[in-house]
Amino acid sequence: MSSDSGDAPSRGLPREPVVIYEKKSRAVRRRELNAFARSVCRRVAGDRPFCCLLTGDEALQRLNLQFRGIDAPTDVLSFPRATSKGELGDIAISVDRARSQAATYGHDLTTEIQILMLHGVLHLLGLDHHSSRSKMRRIESLWRYHLGLPEGLIDRTLGGKPAPRRIAPKPASGGRAR
Repeated sequence: MSSDSGDAPSRGLPREPVVIYEKKSRAVRRRELNAFARSVCRRVAGDRPFCCLLTGDEALQRLNLQFRGIDAPTDVLSFPRATSKGELGDIAISVDRARSQAATYGHDLTTEIQILMLHGVLHLLGLDHHSSRSKMRRIESLWRYHLGLPEGLIDRTLGGKPAPRRIAPKPASGGRAR
């Protein structure tokens, strides 16, 4: 999963998340999404890398059936896998589902993928909205605020009051800060 050599952590080199773009889309701003993945890795996951596969509904439906026994597509699946290197595990996101949800909730595809990635990483960290809904909801809401994201998955399903959207300042380099 990680491109690091086995001894990289001992040398203090940063470990990066891996985003695999299996489902191609011009609407996905790769540079911004890769920067967001690095930020989530550093800030949310405590520098523990993860792998995120961006694919389509068919692949998510197959994975959902194989691992959860549900024969239907879904937006995000998480596969925790703590390793001796500290890697969290893998996330699979349906770009098809993300595109539809982005249109429904009034933001762009990249933003929706960021929401799904954050949600998936929180699952990799052991949070579960089925057994600890209020704790995961609070944590997800807090991170959405700090990362400048709109309403997340748990708030959508509960119809609760979303956290206010914080617009992050643009860095001097001209890129978007997240």
